[in-house]
Formats: sequence, structure tokens, C-alpha cells
Amino acid sequence: MDTLTSQQRHANMAAIRGKDTKPEMVVRRWLWGHGYRYRLNHPRLPGKPDIVMRKYRTCIFVNGCFWHGHNVAEPQVKSERVKSEKWEMEVEGSDYIESSECCKIPKTNRDFWVAKIRRNQERDTRVQRELASMGWHSITIWECELKPKVREKTLESLAFTLNRIFLQDRTVKHYEIPEEESMMAAEDTSARSLTKPD
Repeated sequence: MDTLTSQQRHANMAAIRGKDTKPEMVVRRWLWGHGYRYRLNHPRLPGKPDIVMRKYRTCIFVNGCFWHGHNVAEPQVKSERVKSEKWEMEVEGSDYIESSECCKIPKTNRDFWVAKIRRNQERDTRVQRELASMGWHSITIWECELKPKVREKTLESLAFTLNRIFLQDRTVKHYEIPEEESMMAAEDTSARSLTKPD
């Protein structure tokens, strides 16, 4: 049961920021301290990613677990059997989402929150596909991965991934030049011209 009134709950949820959140600031400070340079919310890229690293052609999204439905199962239709004294039938219920460890779906106004989280997930997928088609890499860091116990491991993994992307994109590709027939023909004609006719 919610202890706040609907107006108080609305005010609390409306006050949550979309930019410069605490998890995002943790990632930005760590990257800057380790020599990585970046841009913020590039307007020309789809979805205006939180952190844009042009050198690595990588966009980093720092997602809140609740707003983006981290580890939340896809909505399914729940069916249950209803018994009466005279009849028995199967009734299908509405969509439901089971809460995960880090994403608790509110019990009040549940349909609204389920629809909002679903829209956010669909938008995230669409934006990452658009970025991939443009040749950009996407990395998603979840809020729960930045808790003090696992923060260092997450950020070290981020550095490893960035370095791997950088090396992978800049490897020297060795091409073998195939021998062409015209080169052989030119060698043959020059060899003939040097020999004395009989």
C-alpha cells in the first residue's frame, strides 16, 4: 500500500531527472579520471545517448533499472481456472509483469507503469538498432551494476570493452595483391624485345 497520496506520488516521480543522474555521474567521473574523453547527449545521434565517445564510435547508455525494466520478464497473458457450483471455465487475465530484484513494478496504477516500461524498452531496442546501422557500438550500463560492491568490476569491464572495440576497429587488414595477366604479358613482351632476332 502506498503511504503517499496520488498528488505526492506524482510530484515525486515528476522530480526524477533524465540527465546528470547519480549513476551517470559515477560513470562520467570514472571515464574522465582514466583519460577517456566524451561528449554528452549528442543531438545528431538517435536517442541522444548519455555518453558519446567518437574516438571509439561508441555510445554509452546509463539506464535506471526501474525506468527501463531491467531483468523484467515480458508481459504474458495469465489464465486461471474459475470454479463455480454449476460450471467451470478458464478465464484469461490481463497482461502482467513480474518484478525483478532491481525493478519493482508499483501495485497502484500498474497498467500505466507496465505500458511505460514496455515503451521505454521498445525505444531502447530501436535506438540501438539505428546506431548499429550507422556503424556505432552501444554499451548499456544498469544502475544496479554501479552499486559500491560491484562498481569497480563494472567500470573495469567497460574499459576492457572500449579498448577491445578500439583495437578491433583499427586492426591493419592485410590484402594480397593478386597477380594479373597483363603484368605477365608486359614481362613477356619486354623479355622478347631484349633478345636479338635471328
